This record gives sequence, C-alpha cells and structure tokens, in this order.
Amino acid sequence: MIICSVSLAVVFLIIFIVSAKSGQFEDDESHAVRILLEDKNIEKQDKEDKTEDKE
Repeated sequence: MIICSVSLAVVFLIIFIVSAKSGQFEDDESHAVRILLEDKNIEKQDKEDKTEDKE
C-alpha cells in the first residue's frame, strides 16, 4: 500500500513539474479580473478621446 501511494505521489509530482515548465501556470490574472481591467482601459480611452476632441 505504501509503494502504491508513493508511486502515485511521484506521478503527480512529475505531471506538475511538466505542466509548470510548459507554462501552464503563467497566467497571473483570471478571466474575471481581466474583464474588470478591460473595462477600466476602455474608460481611460474614452476620457482620452474626449480630451483630444476638445483640443
């Protein structure tokens, strides 16, 4: 039973290392946060466009 659990843990460790090296965990922002940031960027662009129109 111990051999089975240790070998399973080693398999999961290998899978984790391979996925980490392939860039699986490189995304720092989730989709929910990305949506909020996009809204802020759009608002900033709208404000910049309005100030350019006034000039």
